[in-house]
Amino acid sequence: MTEQFVKIGRQNRLKVVDKVGFGVFLDGKQFDEILLPKRFVPEGCSVGDEVDVFVYLDSDDCLIATTETPLARVGEFASLMVKQVNPVGAFLDWNLGKDLLCPYPEQKTRMEAGKSYVVYLYQDDQSRRIVASSKINRFLSQQKPTYKNGQPVSLLISDRTDLGYMAIINNRHQGLIFDQDVQESGKALSIGDHLDGFIKRVRDDGKIDLSLKKPGFDKSAVSGLGQAILDQLNANNGFLPINDKTDPAIIRKQFSASKRSFKMALGGLYKQRLITIEEKGIRAVTE
Repeated sequence: MTEQFVKIGRQNRLKVVDKVGFGVFLDGKQFDEILLPKRFVPEGCSVGDEVDVFVYLDSDDCLIATTETPLARVGEFASLMVKQVNPVGAFLDWNLGKDLLCPYPEQKTRMEAGKSYVVYLYQDDQSRRIVASSKINRFLSQQKPTYKNGQPVSLLISDRTDLGYMAIINNRHQGLIFDQDVQESGKALSIGDHLDGFIKRVRDDGKIDLSLKKPGFDKSAVSGLGQAILDQLNANNGFLPINDKTDPAIIRKQFSASKRSFKMALGGLYKQRLITIEEKGIRAVTE
């Protein structure tokens, strides 16, 4: 079994190897021992115990552990608030003792104290420091999306455009929620919001349309006659030997409706992809 390495900027389960007055030292695996300061040491903790900790670098760029939970980890997108700005860059609140730096070269627009921005967390290869970047497009997956229409996904609202809201999907890709879909959902969106959504479609060029409600059958959009047709389909194993070419007398006898009304109801069901119209009848669409 291969020994696991300590991951900087992530949660780790590490063994206590020494206990001192100012805390405990944890097995740092490929690194030296890592200090867990006394204020974070669980009550009754002893040598040999394992502790769940977040590992990062302190102000002196030394590895340190904490039992605090950060608002984001390396490899994740998050909306974080700027606490202060200085000549080096902006310092973001990520719920740890040491604030998170977003250097000026990593800022899409100049950040201001008191405002929140969607950023990506990564570890700098040279300094090993965990830093943030608001140039998020660099960190989105370049792999072709394989989502299915109607698939539930996790969304982080990342930007506002003329067409709607951009959202990061499952911490990997980016998609668009059109303004019309936002209005139909009845939700008010803001940049930084976390919410559940659905894949509406993946276009041929790889762009992704999103929805805040599951695409597909909307019962409110089906007429009474349309629902009657669906009910009879369900009662007949999903098929009826009747379509838009059927004799009006047969339609009136079976549905108490005119052929014109029947054809309109069929058209509505077909547009919603609830039925297919075949030469010998109509068939319910099953997912």
